[in-house]
Order: sequence, then structure tokens, then C-alpha cells
Amino acid sequence: MKKTLLMTAALALLMVGGAAAADLKFKPGEDAKFNWQSFEDFKKGHDLKGQSLTIFGPWRGEDEALFKNVYAYFVEATGVDLKYSSSENYEQQIVIDTQAGSPPDVAILPQPGLIADLASKGYLTPLGDETKQWLLDNYAAGQSWVDLSTYKGKDGKDELYAFPYKIDVKSLVWYVPENFEDAGYEVPKTMEDLKALTEKIVADGGTPWCIGLGSGGATGWPATDWVEDLMLRTASPETYDKWVKNEIPFTDPAVIGAIDEFGWFAKNDKFVDGGAAAVASTDFRDSPKGLFTSPPKCYLHHQASFIPSFFPEGTVVGEDADFFYMPPYASKPELGNPVLGAGTLAMITKDTPAARAFIEFLKTPIAHEVWMAQSSFLTPFKSANKEAYANGPMKKQGEILLNSTTFRFDGSDLMPGKIGAGAFWTGMVDFVGGKSSADVAADVQKAWDAIK
Repeated sequence: MKKTLLMTAALALLMVGGAAAADLKFKPGEDAKFNWQSFEDFKKGHDLKGQSLTIFGPWRGEDEALFKNVYAYFVEATGVDLKYSSSENYEQQIVIDTQAGSPPDVAILPQPGLIADLASKGYLTPLGDETKQWLLDNYAAGQSWVDLSTYKGKDGKDELYAFPYKIDVKSLVWYVPENFEDAGYEVPKTMEDLKALTEKIVADGGTPWCIGLGSGGATGWPATDWVEDLMLRTASPETYDKWVKNEIPFTDPAVIGAIDEFGWFAKNDKFVDGGAAAVASTDFRDSPKGLFTSPPKCYLHHQASFIPSFFPEGTVVGEDADFFYMPPYASKPELGNPVLGAGTLAMITKDTPAARAFIEFLKTPIAHEVWMAQSSFLTPFKSANKEAYANGPMKKQGEILLNSTTFRFDGSDLMPGKIGAGAFWTGMVDFVGGKSSADVAADVQKAWDAIK
């Protein structure tokens, strides 16, 4: 889960507390970028005075404070007594609490695999066809979100058990606008353009890419994001789904093809700062620094939305550094605009009127806009006002979500830990070290077969 954890800013100590009307970050009725009508409409239908609601989630520190600013509006609208809690080991804690028969009313988690396990044991309440239809109608790439939120219950039947809320985008390529301007380069709109730009940078005497897979015991994970992004751009979403479930093997031509596409970028000495040999040994945190040297050691860097944390101090995203959507292949229009990412999902773990009301609250624009107006929040909700985003880069990432035709959760996070956080990582290090894609795929599949 190292990748998913990096997507958050939650580094502070556990805090637990309720919310009161005095906590409202933005005064209702003021500032037209907020859909206050949605707040007023919700208020009319939900009186929960005298009732309580417990929410357990992954957010601590700064992210918890931001979430508190959101749920304060739910408290204001309903009168409910709300308490939020988290834990440093929240994945284990939610399992302990549900098994002990003392779950929170609502659990919010970023791991679909853990959610699947809770659903299969009967610990989750189905959210019903109405919520399923709501997602189809109101979220961009709605079917993708329904798919992500659907799990098998204790009876083996597929039901919608989760509501996706607070999303992260990984399909990003970072660059320095000034470097592009000086060299006369344009942001590529297709994968073919991106490859042509890569070759042009070399022809001009430069090095196109900075790629670093180093991450201590997790070395290799940045390459899995590359492969997943390229898989979504070369094969159907259904093929991707079968791959992460081991319904097609790692040795399938579609998987080997995506690995080889990554190799096109990463295994060419001319394409990567330090040459292909440096890819595995360069720490992912140090890798983007080449964008900012003079002259630049590289012009392009593929990484998720958290990477500015490792840019030189004082770097302003949107000015000193920027990003573009990892483009699709013009030759594969049927695949649309796929987005790779991660995110959190809310579930009812104890069926109460307050828990159901909270899920309904998440369907209001205001529940999204309040967090959008702060930081570190993206949403595919089409009715949330894009102008509510706190800054240009967040708005731009939000638009990537809104323009997506397919969203898929990080594949390695969906695989068993021994594969997604083990053999896949190791295999990618072997691949950039010179091993063939076929041999690497066979090694990973052998590891997967061993845990059946």
C-alpha cells in the first residue's frame, strides 16, 4: 500500500472529535461557487437530532482536518452527533472492529481488496439500485465507478456496497513549461505524439525522461504504474480487469505488450537520464529533480499527483512545473480516455438512518465542493462546480477525471500483496535490468500460481 499512502498528506497523529455549527469553513449562502441550494435541500429532508453517527476512515492530520470541514455541514444540516476516528493501522482495526461486532456506522477505505473481504463476510450493507443509478448518471465514466463499488456479498451475489469519494489521479506526465518553451516543444495530445516528442528531444541533443524505480523495500512500484497506464491504453478495460483478478495470466500478450511499451521508454539509454542502467537504482523521490537543472537533465516525468512534494523547495505547480494527461493512442480510439488512479470508498458497516443519510449527503455537490475549495480532493461528480477547486492544478486534474471514459484503480493494489507489492515490483526491476518481458511475466505468473 506504499503507493496509496503516498497519495495522502496524512502524516500527523490520530485525532478524534465531533463537529459543530461553529466549525463551518464557508458560510452558507455566501460565495456563488458553492451549490448552497443542494445544502438547503438536503437540510429539509434529514432531521437526525438525538441520533449519533460514527465514521472510521484513513484520514489523519491535515486530511482529517479537511474532512472535518466537510462533515461539519452534515452535522449542521441534520443535528446528528458525529464522531470521526482513525488509526495508524486502520486496515487491521476495521477488521478487528467488524469481527468483534462493534463496527462504526460508516467506514471509509482506500483498498478495494479489503472492501471485497468485508463484503464477502457479510459486514457491509448494500447501497441499492438507486445509488447504482445515481453513480451512472452523475459520475463521469459512471460504469467504471459502479464496477469499482460492486462486490460479492456473503451469499455470493454482486451488490453495490461502496460509494467512491475523494479520488487521486495517476495518469500524469510532469514537465517544466519554460523548458518546453525554450526548446519549442508542445504538449502531446496522443501517445504517438508523446513518442515522437521523445525521439525529437534525443535528436535535439537532450534526454527525454527521468525514470526512477528506487523505493527501499518497495523498489519497482513506479514501473507498475507505467505498465497499468499503458495497459489501459493498449487493451480494453475488461482485459485489465481480468488481468488484476488473474483471470488472464501475466503471460497474456496484452500484459506482455504493455510491459514492452514501458520498455520502449525505459530501456533505451538515449531516452532516460543516466541511461537504462540508472532506472532501477534512482530513487523515485530524486528522479524528478532532473527536470529542474540547467540545462535540464530530462524534460518528462511520469508520476502521480503527489510528486510535487519532492520538487525543489518553492516550486509552484502550474508555473514552474506543470503536467499533462498521459495521452491515449490515436490508433486505438475505441479505448477513449482512460484514467488510472486510486481513491477512497464509503460503506455502511452498521445500518442506521444516520449512516444512510451520510451516503445521501455524499451525493450533494456541497459535500464535494467544500473539500475541493481547500486542497487534495478530486471528484468525477459532474454537478460539482469545477470553479470551486482551490487552484488551477487541482481544477486541471479534476477535468481529467471529468473527461475520462474509463477509470481503473491501481492494478497492483488490486492484486494479492505477494504479487502487487512483491513479484510485480521485483519483475519490473529485472525487466529494466535486461530480462525479457516474456521471462518477467512468466516469473510473476509462477509466483501468483504458487499462492492459489
